[in-house]
Amino acid sequence: MGNFLRNPFKNPLPATGDEANHPAFVNRLELAPGQSRSVLHFVVTGLSESRALGGGAAVPAGSQVSDVAATASALTRSPDLAGLSTAEICSLVNYNVAALAAPGFNVSDCRALRDKPLKGAGRGAVTLPVVTTSSKYDVVGKTIIQLLAGMKAGRTTSREITRAYLDRIAAYDQGPFGLHSVIAVASNAMDQARAADIARSRGDVRPLLGIPILVKDIIDTKDMPTTGGSLVFDGYRPTQDAWQVAKLRQAGAIILGKANLSEFANSGFYSESAYGQVWNAFDPSRSSIGSSGGSAVAVASSFAAAAMGTQTGDSLWGPSGAASLVSLRGTDGMESSQGAMPLTVVQDYVGFISRSVQDEALLLNAAAVGNPNDPLDDVADGHRPASWSTYLEAGALKGKVIGVPASAFNDPFGTTETSDALKAEFDHFRQAGATVKTISNAPSAPPRTYTGDTTYEGWREWIADHPDNPYSNPVQIMRSPLRLPYNRNTDPYTGSGPMSAEDIANMQAWRAGYRQSLETWMDQQGVDAVLYPTELSDIHLNDSTGNSFGRLDPQSSASGVPTVIFPAGVNSHDQPVGLQLQGRAFQDPELMGMAYAFELVAHGHVEPTVTPALKYNPRSRQELDQ
Repeated sequence: MGNFLRNPFKNPLPATGDEANHPAFVNRLELAPGQSRSVLHFVVTGLSESRALGGGAAVPAGSQVSDVAATASALTRSPDLAGLSTAEICSLVNYNVAALAAPGFNVSDCRALRDKPLKGAGRGAVTLPVVTTSSKYDVVGKTIIQLLAGMKAGRTTSREITRAYLDRIAAYDQGPFGLHSVIAVASNAMDQARAADIARSRGDVRPLLGIPILVKDIIDTKDMPTTGGSLVFDGYRPTQDAWQVAKLRQAGAIILGKANLSEFANSGFYSESAYGQVWNAFDPSRSSIGSSGGSAVAVASSFAAAAMGTQTGDSLWGPSGAASLVSLRGTDGMESSQGAMPLTVVQDYVGFISRSVQDEALLLNAAAVGNPNDPLDDVADGHRPASWSTYLEAGALKGKVIGVPASAFNDPFGTTETSDALKAEFDHFRQAGATVKTISNAPSAPPRTYTGDTTYEGWREWIADHPDNPYSNPVQIMRSPLRLPYNRNTDPYTGSGPMSAEDIANMQAWRAGYRQSLETWMDQQGVDAVLYPTELSDIHLNDSTGNSFGRLDPQSSASGVPTVIFPAGVNSHDQPVGLQLQGRAFQDPELMGMAYAFELVAHGHVEPTVTPALKYNPRSRQELDQ
């Protein structure tokens, strides 16, 4: 047995600790030229003993463990060979073939097959096509700032940039070996780029002119379907853009396509949709984290300059941390969530995932604009800065006190490699002029003063905002048989239904009260900001519905205070790690400034090696005009 989290051929499976949960079977066999040999393994699973059986009966403690062990032992003694051909059975190396019994199988037949390849085998190794790009401009690792500078100086064009991203998506994101971070690309992407180049040649100076951006496929785009990553909305195309998407277009951005996600943002640990599961940009065997995994993986892999995501629990900070990127979960209402499919009404937040703090500020300048039709917007009215970029100063951390809650860097899985790496990054705050000190843990959330089904209410409001959609009742969506099997619940709905105006007001008041208690706590601790990690452990494999990383949530999602997320290098296993600075309500731009000052000192961003630059092919230049 090897350790699947790390090279299983060199690292044996530990007997204890978190890494003991990641077994890899290591089989050694010899193959002569032309031979075919096989290993046979069975995977036996049981029911969760923490769930009730039908009728409410509990699963007896230990019963599933014993049932799984008994089934596995029986298969070891007498494997189920149904469906295997004689040639396949004869090729087995981890069973005594002479002792195997299967209908129609006779071991004597193996003599005639010995040392012959299986039918259809022996025709050479599987090879992937060599994918090239028709763009001379290398977009790998480029920030928005760099792309804009390149276009302004005449070194490149929006067409070159857009074609480079499209070629990279085709090369690395699609097919069985792809990362599956992008569900769809805009059919008019090159037309958008061509229009941007023409506009620039005529003196257009819009701040994001010609910059390709992906949109999480839970956010409305008028020219592409918005599916929520679910067959429930397969092919559904809204009639208008979401508020922030429209603002990006007004700023000159190209809406390049739709990023993959966890179906309806259901998971904070994986990004698994009806259109494929997103794989990690740095190690495709691992999780991308959810639910905005597609947005983060696409940006990290240089499939777009930036991407829109959403957060209800960890869906901006989790994927961003796993991909060495920047994001902001702002104060409630700082960015409009109009046009996004819901998970939890009021708590859902639409934001950006980008490569640098400067890029994040440019995106916020364009899209963090008050929306008079968003009932949450009045919370933030009057608190948005005229320019986020003016807060980005090298001295933004000088004299600041950064608090570290007592247990914030304790991994619930018990590992220390990541927390040790993050603690070492504290020195960069000190180098930038800040004081770092341990403080008490944050106060618990107060008892809730509101009731109601926040998911039902979210869908009710979404349906009212999208009268052209295929459904008229939230239950049709929530209980749809078209949802992914493990998200599916077709039982009759027994929830509380829509929330009243009073319920919504009480929910907002509760969150405001929680924000005030956190501000009081920060005042008492004498800190300017509070530091939290993103991931606290190595990220686990992309093959479970359980927790995929050691996680400790800050209070931003639950209360609506802001957190800025930024990269902080790698841990001892070379996995990206990240940090979050949490502040008081409407401290968003100041937190961005602190992250920028850290970024200048720490240089914490790292690039993946899985998706290197493509080779330029001048013979395909005509693609620039397609």
